[in-house]
Amino acid sequence: MVFTSPTFLYAFLPVFLVAYFAMPGMVARNAMFVAFSLLFYAWGEPVFVGILLASTVVNWLVGMRLADLPAGRRKAVMALGLVWNLGILIAAKYADFILETVSAIAGVEMPKAGWALPLGVSFFTFHAISYLVDLYRGNVGAERSLLRLTLYITMFPQLVAGPIVRYRTIARQLAHRRATLWRASTGTRIFIIGMAQKVLVANQLGLAADVAFGLGDRLDASEAWLGLACYSLQIYYDFAGYSNMAIGLGFIVGLALPRNFDLPYTAQSITEFWRRWHISLSRWFRDYLYIPLGGNRRGALRTYANLAIVFLLCGLWHGASWNFVIWGTWYGVFLIVERAWLLGPLAALPRLLRTAYALAVVMLGWVWFRADTLPEALDYFRALAGSGGNGAVDAELAALVTGYSALVFAVAAVLALTPRWLWRRLRRASLPSTAAGRVPAAAARLAANTVWAGLLGLSMAGIAGSGYNPFLYFRF
Repeated sequence: MVFTSPTFLYAFLPVFLVAYFAMPGMVARNAMFVAFSLLFYAWGEPVFVGILLASTVVNWLVGMRLADLPAGRRKAVMALGLVWNLGILIAAKYADFILETVSAIAGVEMPKAGWALPLGVSFFTFHAISYLVDLYRGNVGAERSLLRLTLYITMFPQLVAGPIVRYRTIARQLAHRRATLWRASTGTRIFIIGMAQKVLVANQLGLAADVAFGLGDRLDASEAWLGLACYSLQIYYDFAGYSNMAIGLGFIVGLALPRNFDLPYTAQSITEFWRRWHISLSRWFRDYLYIPLGGNRRGALRTYANLAIVFLLCGLWHGASWNFVIWGTWYGVFLIVERAWLLGPLAALPRLLRTAYALAVVMLGWVWFRADTLPEALDYFRALAGSGGNGAVDAELAALVTGYSALVFAVAAVLALTPRWLWRRLRRASLPSTAAGRVPAAAARLAANTVWAGLLGLSMAGIAGSGYNPFLYFRF
């Protein structure tokens, strides 16, 4: 079940909200939240609900044991918890990739495990690991309530595609949270923004990106660059839209989930890009891998090695294939080069050139991310360089990037590339000055509500009129 499906919008969500707010206390509301979260997960992956629940119970038991043991005797229990969580992730996601790699190295054909990938396994294992590590470090206390820990790991807004929420971020909210009319109104607006990003922008651009990446040796340079631009915008609006919908849903029920994107395509270096893209994942790797490895405290060579390790694993976290290994390595190399040589010279360049550099690196990196295989990625790079193609514009691609789609592309690009400082100025300029009597407060509210209603109506129409509705990060 996805947030932009009729089943979710017209059945699951309204029934959940009615049932949730009908509960008389926080324990009952938590129980209802867990029940609907498990139903949400079981809708697409009923066979893996047992794994999700088993993982939750094991982490609860390990957490309580960690809390009861003195500091000197915790390491073995902590190691057990890490082995359990990483074991689930490796077995579910990387078994076939490991077997294929061993087969290629040894020259011996090995049978594949053939296990299906549990939905959201990368996210719920990272949630569990962050809980145990923070508990081990003494940053949080053990969650004695199995119900509350189950809610933390399984809550449906962020269960299958994030953002990655630290236990310490919402620990108090699991036991005490306030749901007010203002929170519900604000959460609804955030949800509508996310839905519009997904339905009105990402879905439309995704159609063109899929055609371009499927053209193979018929792809010309202009088509390749157009397809790559469409995909770059698609994945941003797709993932940012899902994150905003999750944040909005959380806000409605009183949960403050972390922001996951901050205008990443306006970054002026790759270092800055990773502070703005998938922020919850970047911070997770920083706090639970980069800093424990030594961070930047043990000399330049160790810092470079730590960056390489972190982004190699970041690539693997996204997918079990050599394309993702190269994608992670791609960013690791640029981060090392920037830290060693480029940050100073970059700072001397005009803002526009710095942004163009970062955007070019990111867009080219998306080729590794989007192509299904290594040969397909290499073919796409050749097309970008002008090698190959049939010299004719593909009719299907041309139809998908004209008229309404061209307008969507232009608006999406402008919004994605508008820097934060300009957003602030535009916001200040557009705020109605009711004190000066220029715009009555009632008229301002009416105009704002008209915008929200229009986005909602257009999004609903888009959902009803299109069968193309993937969420790209569901496969991670």
